[in-house]
Amino acid sequence: MGDKSMHVEDFAATIESGMTIGIGGWGSRRKPMALVRALLRSDVTDLTVVSFGGPDVGLLCAAGKVRKLVYGFVSLDSIALDPHFRAVRERGGVETAEYDEGMFVTGLRAAAQRLAFLPTRAGLGSDVLTMNPDLVTVPSPYSDEEYVAMKALRLDVALVHVNRADAAGNAQYLGPDPYFDDLYAMAADRCYVSCERIVPTEELLGAGPAQSLLISRLFVDGVVETPRGAHFTSCAPDYGRDEAFQRYYASTAADADAWELFRKQYLAGGEDEYLAAVDRFHASRDSEREGQ
Repeated sequence: MGDKSMHVEDFAATIESGMTIGIGGWGSRRKPMALVRALLRSDVTDLTVVSFGGPDVGLLCAAGKVRKLVYGFVSLDSIALDPHFRAVRERGGVETAEYDEGMFVTGLRAAAQRLAFLPTRAGLGSDVLTMNPDLVTVPSPYSDEEYVAMKALRLDVALVHVNRADAAGNAQYLGPDPYFDDLYAMAADRCYVSCERIVPTEELLGAGPAQSLLISRLFVDGVVETPRGAHFTSCAPDYGRDEAFQRYYASTAADADAWELFRKQYLAGGEDEYLAAVDRFHASRDSEREGQ
């Protein structure tokens, strides 16, 4: 079936400025954060990012990597709105297209089927159409109904994170929700999967049923083994969201010096350096609690 495994830095070298990047996961859940951090270390810029956003969006916006953001929301779940995204949005630092969640998924489905658009009732009668004047409605050929013609959200590259994958690109999630990651993969010209662990193909069904095999190797161009690669978002059942670190990340949006310190401590080095710095962060917090 072919070995598609690659190093995270080799993945980053395939991404070019100006691309449209779809990022799977949902809010602060199972985001391909190791791949996002690799983009932060790269020279790419001028990206169009398509996402049910979380810290992936916040980090890329804070680093000046994003030209346009296409999104349904940008939330950290336990923190309602990513403050780095809020800051960039409020100062008009990125072009935006905000869609109803149903419209967003319809756009991914259209792209996955290689259609120009799909009709949907989502968004009818709402200000989503007012804020996105490029969207139009179409009449049904079979009734007197009118639908939103949701245009396809075609992607140059999709990035997703799962619990396990084989080297050929068959990807398995073991948590409670697929988060539309399969649609991202099918909507893209290329897809890169990061995973907690690469396992032999014959072991994939040992931990989950056939329907947990979310993404077929047919849609995958590269597989990157990145233990804790979704941190600081959750990757159930392997680990939950790192709430303490997420709060620290969110706090850095209020001050340019705090953000620069965060960037130097956690984003300037490679993935091993990042995880070591996170461990030091928690060790320091534990020491402070013990001293109280």
